[in-house]
Amino acid sequence: MAQWQTLSDRINTVAPSATLAVDSKAKAMKAAGLDVVGFGAGEPNFPTPANVVKAAADACLDPKNYKYTPTPGLPELREAIAAKMLRDSGYEVNADQVVVTNGGKQAVYESFQILLNDGDEVIIPAPYWTSYPEAVKLAGGVPVEVFAGADVNFEPSLEALEAARTEHTKAIIVNSPNNPTGAVWKPETVEAIGRWAVEHHIWVISDEIYEHLNYDDAHTTYIGAAVPECRGQLLVLNGVAKTYAMPGWRVGWMVAPLEVAKAAAKLQGHMTSNVANISQRAALAAVAGPLDEVHEMRKAFDARRRAIVTALNDIEGVNCPTPTGAFYVFADITALLGKPLGPKGTVSDTSADFAAALLDEAHVAAVPGEAFGAPGYLRFSYALADEDLAEGMRRFKEWAN
Repeated sequence: MAQWQTLSDRINTVAPSATLAVDSKAKAMKAAGLDVVGFGAGEPNFPTPANVVKAAADACLDPKNYKYTPTPGLPELREAIAAKMLRDSGYEVNADQVVVTNGGKQAVYESFQILLNDGDEVIIPAPYWTSYPEAVKLAGGVPVEVFAGADVNFEPSLEALEAARTEHTKAIIVNSPNNPTGAVWKPETVEAIGRWAVEHHIWVISDEIYEHLNYDDAHTTYIGAAVPECRGQLLVLNGVAKTYAMPGWRVGWMVAPLEVAKAAAKLQGHMTSNVANISQRAALAAVAGPLDEVHEMRKAFDARRRAIVTALNDIEGVNCPTPTGAFYVFADITALLGKPLGPKGTVSDTSADFAAALLDEAHVAAVPGEAFGAPGYLRFSYALADEDLAEGMRRFKEWAN
């Protein structure tokens, strides 16, 4: 590019998605003929339920779906999402509070575009999903990380949140079950955050996309149910990707106070307008239908969860706590840094270097903790076939030990 062909400071300050970068490299290696086991992307390997696919196929033949529809979503889908909120979250919202988005990421992006002015701060408990701070930066905001380690189940303390609060604090993100750790926050933690946010007039952005993926005795605590008085300052983000094995259908949503929902629809009207109608019809079948297949997928995830935790802890130098939600494990590999590993005796000083070496030499793709505000860790998604999981862990152990 010529010297005058500059890009905006806004885009230059944003880091690429680390999870997609790892997944893209793994897929490129596969395309080149290499046998790669990918633990990078959070993408269920199950097929989308047959009734959902049929609803989409039928919608393709209906001419009414060839036209633009309301920007915030099909009215019947918004009604179904409102009904789903009552069923799952335990409290009532109106359909006009729902805005259907192109995947959960658009809901995240729009939230910060709507709420933030330049210099506003957003408290982001770390480890965090890699796109949160970048979406804050794109809105002119300042991400403020508050780290909590495995010793406290990766749950932020109220004292730490209060220490991070300033006169510029505008919002806080709640993500439980959590990506990347798989942690499900205790009810008292979620409730305390809600009451603290109400006291200090802070917006709450609750990312609930893994709500149905709980194991053992863990349960998702919905902050809007736990602290009803926070609903006037609460944005709930969700989507069909994880629950219904529909990542490629690109349907998410935001449920927010009416004025916020109107602002989101206004913004979306200048960005994408409505989500593809075929995908919305598929999402309607998913959201309005039973959770039987979801529960079957959860059983499979549970078995993989146990298998991968056992396998990782069997590798000398790896410490992997047992998660109780989502489909990720977050393994501490700090004891392996600075040591010669693999047939080449590769020494990695950071978890980013370690992940690169693991992919290049053992053909195992995982995401380094730097992407999530937690250096020294690796995130492994166990949303892949059982045999691939076992093979990937075998390669990791052989390479590391």
